[in-house]
Amino acid sequence: MFTFPSWYFTLAAALAACALAGCSPLRVIDAVTPASSYRLTQAVSYGPEPRQKLDVYTPLDLKEPAPVVLFFYGGNWNDGARSDYRFVGEALASHGMVSVVADYRLYPEVRYPVFLEDSARAVAWTVTNVRGYGGDDGRLFVMGHSAGAYIAAMLALNPRWLAAQGLTPDALRGWIGLAGPYDFIPIQNLTTRPVFWYPDTPADSQPINHVSAASPPALLIAAKNDDLVNPVRNTGGLATRLRGAGVEVREVYFNHVSHATLIGALARPLHWLAPVLATVEQFVKSRGEHAVRHPAPLLPRPPLAAGELGQVAE
Repeated sequence: MFTFPSWYFTLAAALAACALAGCSPLRVIDAVTPASSYRLTQAVSYGPEPRQKLDVYTPLDLKEPAPVVLFFYGGNWNDGARSDYRFVGEALASHGMVSVVADYRLYPEVRYPVFLEDSARAVAWTVTNVRGYGGDDGRLFVMGHSAGAYIAAMLALNPRWLAAQGLTPDALRGWIGLAGPYDFIPIQNLTTRPVFWYPDTPADSQPINHVSAASPPALLIAAKNDDLVNPVRNTGGLATRLRGAGVEVREVYFNHVSHATLIGALARPLHWLAPVLATVEQFVKSRGEHAVRHPAPLLPRPPLAAGELGQVAE
């Protein structure tokens, strides 16, 4: 007879209480996230602005410098806080990666492209300082979910943002996008429109327009049935464009998760939803073993049929 683990009941009770109180599910996940797998350094400033701060999660008992993942959360560029994503820091640190979770300025305080400027500063801080936290700055990845995946994509694909910090995308061993919007003109979401100066949204704001043969390797993950960010147009479209440029890319689509629960699956009590963490870890660890950042280009695969997705995992 199957027995539910103790955390299952803790999580279920917390979610029920949250529903009654109208609180954020992220706070509930945070409440049941263990703190025994990492050493946390909080509220480190990477710039002078109040929201230019980050948290660093260092795995315990490191024997050598670990790969580093700098994570940017979503929230439609107008919401979010690094304190709500301790579960991401814990997930990565518990699997041997130094995790950096960064805040950035949001609308209405700023509009495009200021949050990209902030995020590039966070990359520069990480490159300069992460060795002091147990990280290997030569094995740096940027990763994001939703609006954060957009940020990761722009940092990796458009050299302009890192160049302002004296860096190039070669500083990245790869990048990871979860349910990212990479091609969304004309903007349909009314909340997103003012962030990108609608109706004068610049074409330069779209990650898909910055793919080149020099782009870093990518891992693109999406929910197959995402009803907020179209996975065929965004994840599938960007993967096709990257392959056409000879860039190493892996795309994975998970059933049984949504736009939101895709990132939630990184939380320890929710790993069963989809193997998101295992997929990320495999990409990071495999890329970390390569001596040369750009391997021989992969041959483009045959074009997808209309509406077809890439690899789908249960």
